[in-house]
Amino acid sequence: MSQVLTDPQVQVRNWQSLASFIDHTLLKSETTAEQVILLCEEAVSYNFAAVCVNPWWISLAASTLRGTSVKLAATIGFPLGANHTTVKRFEVAEAIRMGAHELDMVMNIGALKSGDRPTVQNDIVAVAEVAHANGAIVKVILETPLLTLEEKILSCQLSLAAKADFVKTATGFFGVATVEDVSLMRGVVGDHAGVKASGGIRTAAAANAMIDAGANRIGVSAGVAIVRELGAPEFSRS
Repeated sequence: MSQVLTDPQVQVRNWQSLASFIDHTLLKSETTAEQVILLCEEAVSYNFAAVCVNPWWISLAASTLRGTSVKLAATIGFPLGANHTTVKRFEVAEAIRMGAHELDMVMNIGALKSGDRPTVQNDIVAVAEVAHANGAIVKVILETPLLTLEEKILSCQLSLAAKADFVKTATGFFGVATVEDVSLMRGVVGDHAGVKASGGIRTAAAANAMIDAGANRIGVSAGVAIVRELGAPEFSRS
């Protein structure tokens, strides 16, 4: 059990409860097939919410997760968000065809910083249309470490207007998620969208803090270590 007991607003969670928030993530360029299979087996063993992989690994992850309750998330326009919208739409269609249930897309950050609001919103709309038509959901990665306060608020507002299902802090490539950003994002989207915290979350205390700040999902590569902090059994292949 979590030992963070000093603040009465902090909720104590057991490992099973915390596991239900986790997107078990592996997005390194040097990822191997064996690592993807292990990632999926761990997610099933600990009943994580989802596995998140790069597009090349969707088919393998889908076959490994088949028949389980763990969702499969795939990255879109990752990690820079600078792909053309037509490419992102194609990525989404292919990801869903291969078995993805959730799409973690990177917002067009350069367009946002250029003041081109229509491009940012239309980019998300285009992805959401394909996803929603096929029963999938969209999480928009804002890359909060690169944004000003005003840009964080605006990107949440544009994501809502585009009918995104979640807003997400970061890829983890350019900085980490913060409790302040999660709280801000939750304040902007209210109960109209989910909030996913991702980037640099490596401990149970950090994960719990993000949830207490308003996150519905936690994207981590250290999912097993986090739940084992709270007493989860050691993973072993059957």
